[in-house]
Amino acid sequence: MARKKKRPVALVIGDMSPVTLTKADLIETLFEQIGLNKRESADVVDAFFGTISRALASGDDVKLPGFGNFEVKHKTARPGRNPRTGEEVMIPARRVVTFRASQILKDKIQAPSPPPA
Repeated sequence: MARKKKRPVALVIGDMSPVTLTKADLIETLFEQIGLNKRESADVVDAFFGTISRALASGDDVKLPGFGNFEVKHKTARPGRNPRTGEEVMIPARRVVTFRASQILKDKIQAPSPPPA
């Protein structure tokens, strides 16, 4: 069975045209702004996301000051309904990750963007 490709989240920057921020963009930013070579930049990005992933997988919350909090929530089993057939099904208990943006990030998002040049 072929896996569906996940669609990246579109960010809106400056001129209000949608731009997708990718891992490669983060690596390029470290390369340009900090002066790490591309391999070191990739290692830093991989280590960063790996650390966050391991913490969340073990059930810990991740707090990034000025950005937000990733929290692991436990959802209990509950009855649901298949929308296509209407058949009742039991949705199993599971853990999910939620994100709550910090007030600093919320304020930056709500700030008026500068007019296009």
